[in-house]
Amino acid sequence: MKIAVIGTGYVGLVTGTCFSESGNHVTCIDINEKKIQQLKSGIIPIYEPGLEEMVKRNIKARRLFFTTSYEESIPDAKCIFIAVGTPQGSDGSANLESLWKVAEALALHLSEEAIVVIKSTVPVGTNRKLAELLESLTGRVVDVASNPEFLKEGTAIDDFSKPDRVVVGVSRPEVSATLHELYQPFLRTEHPFLSMELESAEMTKYVANCMLATKISFINEMANLCERVGADINQVRRGIGHDQRIGFSFLFPGVGYGGSCFPKDVSALISVAQNQNMEPTILNAVDQVNVAQKKVLFKKISDYFKGDLEGKTVALWGLAFKPKTDDIREAPSLVLIDELLQAGVKLKVHDPVAMENVKAQYGNKLSYFDHHYDTLEGADALAIVTEWNEFRHADFDYVLHRLSTPVIFDGRNLYDPQKMKQKGIDYFGIGLSSVK
Repeated sequence: MKIAVIGTGYVGLVTGTCFSESGNHVTCIDINEKKIQQLKSGIIPIYEPGLEEMVKRNIKARRLFFTTSYEESIPDAKCIFIAVGTPQGSDGSANLESLWKVAEALALHLSEEAIVVIKSTVPVGTNRKLAELLESLTGRVVDVASNPEFLKEGTAIDDFSKPDRVVVGVSRPEVSATLHELYQPFLRTEHPFLSMELESAEMTKYVANCMLATKISFINEMANLCERVGADINQVRRGIGHDQRIGFSFLFPGVGYGGSCFPKDVSALISVAQNQNMEPTILNAVDQVNVAQKKVLFKKISDYFKGDLEGKTVALWGLAFKPKTDDIREAPSLVLIDELLQAGVKLKVHDPVAMENVKAQYGNKLSYFDHHYDTLEGADALAIVTEWNEFRHADFDYVLHRLSTPVIFDGRNLYDPQKMKQKGIDYFGIGLSSVK
């Protein structure tokens, strides 16, 4: 099948590359000419394990192409996937400006059999509005479908290739049949292809992300409560996780969620509800808890030093909002950095892949180190924000030797508090009871 994917950001690039890997002829379109030239050369603008190799392989096999031209790629395409950004607007709602610009640009070149598929996360009703716009621009009915993505940064290739489910929203069964054919190679393990109404598919994406965000905020609030009553959230988590109605997924306490999806989608669904004269009490609480949780680590540091942070040096491990990505959008690390800088703290930071993105934002306000141990020399404390695997088995004798003060503030509960006490390290995690 000939496919066009408009937008070569995270979702568009992964989608286009994975479709080409299954034998389709895919052209990815973007208005950024420099980015397109880099992609043609196999230079990937994002960090995602396995993606660079897959892009290069399919370029070489002449299944994957990149262009800035709608005219050379849209007329022959059976399916056109729109994967442009829908950033959060000032009122919390999704900004669809890029989507409407794309619609106007591609309408001139659509074949009569083409299916336009929205891959971007969009508010309920957007697909029908797109169908109306395309009909007004082309003078005919254009098939529009919703196909929300459920990719996790760091495991996106596996998520696309082995999906839990594929969700599509359609207006005609023939459109569902075409998309089912396209996704068939990825559904060989009997995971379902779920065809539904346009509005239900749009809502499914938001509800899924908001449910996961709710679990994170819930366990974080319970972790904070555990600290106050002398309980240990890790023991509590195990105690509830074995209940099959609850499970363990997304029940790891920390310093809040970040990234391009959860914060934006929670705010967007709040906006959708309010536009329907409904106040989403739970979603408001989820967002409020998460905003507060990003400040927990700073409070622990400030309390430890009795508010006297001026001139202190803190080593910071982990900048990306999660491991296996260079994405720092809405990252908890940035909140901690801002608060520490404002308090007069000097910061020595490390992240395996996200440092260039942080440097572009903070410049010489921070000191950057290629190895996480090198941040420790002369530091008054170590703070851990992202749970990269290389941080999990630290040489604590070496850490103690390099730190000026034997204290670790662990925003991801990587270490055993009892072992830290035995090493003579003051250790503060999230929701952990004091070691007796």
